[in-house]
Amino acid sequence: MNALLELLQKDARLSTSQMAERLGRTEVDVTEMLDSLVKDGAILGFHAVIDQEKIGDHHVSALIEVKLTPERDGGFDRMARRIAKFGQVTSCYLMSGGYDLAVIVEGEDLREVARFVSEKLSTLDGVISTATHFQLKVYKQSGFEASDLQEDERLPVTP
Repeated sequence: MNALLELLQKDARLSTSQMAERLGRTEVDVTEMLDSLVKDGAILGFHAVIDQEKIGDHHVSALIEVKLTPERDGGFDRMARRIAKFGQVTSCYLMSGGYDLAVIVEGEDLREVARFVSEKLSTLDGVISTATHFQLKVYKQSGFEASDLQEDERLPVTP
Protein backbone atom coordinates (compact mmCIF):
# COMPACT_ATOMS: atom_id res chain seq x y z
CA MET A 1 0.00 0.00 0.00
CA ASN A 2 2.86 2.38 0.78
CA ALA A 3 4.24 2.01 -2.75
CA LEU A 4 0.81 2.84 -4.17
CA LEU A 5 0.56 5.93 -1.97
CA GLU A 6 4.03 7.06 -3.06
CA LEU A 7 3.00 6.73 -6.72
CA LEU A 8 -0.16 8.76 -6.10
CA GLN A 9 1.74 11.49 -4.29
CA LYS A 10 4.16 11.86 -7.20
CA ASP A 11 1.50 11.71 -9.92
CA ALA A 12 -2.17 11.19 -9.09
CA ARG A 13 -2.99 11.29 -12.82
CA LEU A 14 -1.61 7.81 -13.40
CA SER A 15 -4.24 5.38 -14.60
CA THR A 16 -4.92 2.22 -12.64
CA SER A 17 -3.26 0.21 -15.42
CA GLN A 18 -0.11 2.37 -15.19
CA MET A 19 -0.03 2.00 -11.41
CA ALA A 20 -0.60 -1.76 -11.67
CA GLU A 21 2.27 -2.07 -14.16
CA ARG A 22 4.68 -0.09 -11.94
CA LEU A 23 3.67 -2.05 -8.84
CA GLY A 24 3.64 -5.46 -10.51
CA ARG A 25 -0.04 -5.92 -9.56
CA THR A 26 -3.28 -6.32 -11.48
CA GLU A 27 -5.64 -3.43 -12.20
CA VAL A 28 -8.26 -5.12 -10.03
CA ASP A 29 -5.78 -5.24 -7.12
CA VAL A 30 -4.94 -1.55 -7.52
CA THR A 31 -8.61 -0.55 -7.77
CA GLU A 32 -9.42 -2.54 -4.63
CA MET A 33 -6.47 -1.00 -2.76
CA LEU A 34 -7.52 2.52 -3.81
CA ASP A 35 -11.13 1.91 -2.82
CA SER A 36 -10.00 0.57 0.55
CA LEU A 37 -7.68 3.55 1.18
CA VAL A 38 -10.47 6.02 0.37
CA LYS A 39 -13.05 4.13 2.44
CA ASP A 40 -10.70 3.91 5.44
CA GLY A 41 -9.91 7.62 5.22
CA ALA A 42 -6.21 7.11 4.48
CA ILE A 43 -6.70 9.06 1.24
CA LEU A 44 -8.49 12.28 2.12
CA GLY A 45 -8.89 13.50 -1.44
CA PHE A 46 -7.15 14.30 -4.70
CA HIS A 47 -6.08 17.71 -5.95
CA ALA A 48 -3.89 19.42 -8.49
CA VAL A 49 -0.91 21.50 -7.35
CA ILE A 50 -1.45 24.82 -9.11
CA ASP A 51 1.01 27.64 -9.73
CA GLN A 52 -1.27 30.55 -8.81
CA GLU A 53 1.08 33.06 -10.48
CA LYS A 54 0.72 31.28 -13.84
CA ILE A 55 -3.06 31.52 -13.81
CA GLY A 56 -3.17 35.10 -12.52
CA ASP A 57 -4.77 34.21 -9.20
CA HIS A 58 -3.64 36.81 -6.68
CA HIS A 59 -5.47 35.75 -3.56
CA VAL A 60 -3.51 35.76 -0.32
CA SER A 61 -2.28 32.86 1.78
CA ALA A 62 -1.10 33.15 5.37
CA LEU A 63 0.28 30.92 8.08
CA ILE A 64 -1.17 31.83 11.45
CA GLU A 65 0.52 30.72 14.66
CA VAL A 66 -2.12 30.16 17.33
CA LYS A 67 -1.53 29.75 21.06
CA LEU A 68 -4.37 28.04 22.92
CA THR A 69 -5.39 27.19 26.43
CA PRO A 70 -5.61 23.39 26.53
CA GLU A 71 -8.93 21.96 27.66
CA ARG A 72 -9.31 19.39 30.40
CA ASP A 73 -9.82 15.87 28.97
CA GLY A 74 -9.33 17.10 25.40
CA GLY A 75 -6.17 19.13 25.12
CA PHE A 76 -6.25 21.05 21.86
CA ASP A 77 -8.41 18.70 19.77
CA ARG A 78 -11.83 20.35 20.15
CA MET A 79 -10.49 23.84 19.43
CA ALA A 80 -8.38 22.61 16.52
CA ARG A 81 -11.42 20.90 14.96
CA ARG A 82 -13.52 24.03 15.45
CA ILE A 83 -10.88 26.24 13.80
CA ALA A 84 -10.42 23.75 10.94
CA LYS A 85 -14.13 24.06 10.05
CA PHE A 86 -13.83 27.71 8.99
CA GLY A 87 -14.06 28.07 5.20
CA GLN A 88 -10.94 30.25 5.03
CA VAL A 89 -8.81 27.53 6.66
CA THR A 90 -7.11 25.23 4.17
CA SER A 91 -4.91 23.37 6.68
CA CYS A 92 -4.61 23.12 10.46
CA TYR A 93 -1.78 21.37 12.32
CA LEU A 94 -0.95 20.74 15.99
CA MET A 95 2.65 21.85 16.48
CA SER A 96 5.45 21.49 18.97
CA GLY A 97 7.44 24.54 19.99
CA GLY A 98 6.42 28.13 20.64
CA TYR A 99 2.80 27.87 19.48
CA ASP A 100 0.13 25.19 19.46
CA LEU A 101 -1.52 25.33 16.02
CA ALA A 102 -0.30 26.27 12.56
CA VAL A 103 -3.33 27.41 10.59
CA ILE A 104 -3.08 28.01 6.84
CA VAL A 105 -5.68 30.51 5.62
CA GLU A 106 -6.59 31.84 2.17
CA GLY A 107 -8.46 35.01 1.31
CA GLU A 108 -9.09 37.41 -1.55
CA ASP A 109 -6.77 40.04 -0.05
CA LEU A 110 -4.87 41.04 3.11
CA ARG A 111 -7.95 42.68 4.62
CA GLU A 112 -10.02 39.50 4.31
CA VAL A 113 -7.37 37.47 6.14
CA ALA A 114 -6.99 40.20 8.76
CA ARG A 115 -10.76 40.25 9.26
CA PHE A 116 -10.80 36.49 9.70
CA VAL A 117 -8.09 36.71 12.37
CA SER A 118 -9.60 39.65 14.25
CA GLU A 119 -13.29 38.75 13.99
CA LYS A 120 -13.36 34.95 14.00
CA LEU A 121 -10.11 33.35 15.15
CA SER A 122 -8.87 35.62 17.92
CA THR A 123 -12.34 36.00 19.45
CA LEU A 124 -12.70 32.27 20.19
CA ASP A 125 -12.59 31.32 23.87
CA GLY A 126 -9.33 29.55 24.47
CA VAL A 127 -7.29 31.48 21.89
CA ILE A 128 -4.49 33.21 23.79
CA SER A 129 -2.69 34.84 20.87
CA THR A 130 -2.07 34.73 17.14
CA ALA A 131 0.79 35.73 14.83
CA THR A 132 0.08 36.02 11.12
CA HIS A 133 2.73 35.44 8.44
CA PHE A 134 1.73 36.24 4.85
CA GLN A 135 3.08 34.12 2.01
CA LEU A 136 5.20 36.23 -0.33
CA LYS A 137 6.46 33.73 -2.91
CA VAL A 138 6.26 29.98 -3.52
CA TYR A 139 9.44 28.06 -4.29
CA LYS A 140 8.13 24.55 -3.64
CA GLN A 141 4.63 23.29 -2.91
CA SER A 142 3.48 19.76 -2.12
CA GLY A 143 6.77 18.36 -3.40
CA PHE A 144 6.76 20.35 -6.67
CA GLU A 145 9.17 23.18 -7.43
CA ALA A 146 7.66 26.36 -8.81
CA SER A 147 7.95 26.43 -12.60
CA ASP A 148 9.88 29.71 -12.74
CA LEU A 149 12.88 28.13 -10.99
CA GLN A 150 15.71 27.12 -13.31
CA GLU A 151 17.77 23.98 -12.77
CA ASP A 152 21.03 25.83 -13.29
CA GLU A 153 20.06 28.84 -11.20
CA ARG A 154 22.87 29.33 -8.68
CA LEU A 155 23.72 31.99 -6.18
CA PRO A 156 26.99 33.82 -6.79
CA VAL A 157 29.85 32.76 -4.56
CA THR A 158 32.12 35.44 -3.15
CA PRO A 159 35.41 34.91 -1.36
